[in-house]
Amino acid sequence: MNRVKMIKKHRFTCSVILVLAVILKLNIYSVNFVKPAPVAAANNTRFVSYININNGATDKTEYSFANETLPVSNRVYHKMEYTLSKHSYKKIQSHILQIKADKIFPIIEPILKAYGIPLDFKYLPLVESGLKEGTSIRGAAGVWQFMPGTARTYGLKVNHNTDERLNLRKATIAACRYIRDLHQEFNSWTLAAAAYNNGSIKLAKAIRKQNEDNYYKMKLNRETGSYVYNLIAMKAVIDHPRKYGYDNYYAYLQPKSFIAYN
Repeated sequence: MNRVKMIKKHRFTCSVILVLAVILKLNIYSVNFVKPAPVAAANNTRFVSYININNGATDKTEYSFANETLPVSNRVYHKMEYTLSKHSYKKIQSHILQIKADKIFPIIEPILKAYGIPLDFKYLPLVESGLKEGTSIRGAAGVWQFMPGTARTYGLKVNHNTDERLNLRKATIAACRYIRDLHQEFNSWTLAAAAYNNGSIKLAKAIRKQNEDNYYKMKLNRETGSYVYNLIAMKAVIDHPRKYGYDNYYAYLQPKSFIAYN
């Protein structure tokens, strides 16, 4: 009798184990394993190389000068923003800059190309003499604002009877030769523009004294320190006038062919 009970008990135990094994197997196959979520990659903390002040601009190089872009810096960014605002129609209240560009660019552009000077230098006369005409207090004259001595050095006649600084074609040729020499000296179009304003001797002295040849990091006088910013801003308002409030004026369109005259 006891033997029968033991057999029944053994059979019951085996049945329970078998049932548990079947249940466990079924549970294993019914489990949906979820892959762990991928760990988010750490944000790349490397800063971009250049500033692009995006006021709806479609041209990523709009705020560069001669393909030399602005370095990343809050100070540079805010100074550029301020300069752009200063050149807006709200501040200027005139279309004289666009009118002057239409008049002089067809003469200036082919000469710049012929001498291998970046076309962004065509904005230099607008910065130098855009809102004024005649001879400055210091004696600079013409759209390129040549001083008498520099003008003569680069082949212009300046005397009581003749002033070739007022001849746009001849003055542009002289300006191209001057700018080319400045670029050869400083190996930078940005520094060449700064030297055009401040003089190569003064700029070279500032570079040696500060041990710095990055225009945007240098401490220069107020006019020269703002000069390239003004060139970039001038480029923006001429190329994209409506963005800066010049609603009744179209962007300057470069003609397909030019005839340099005057």
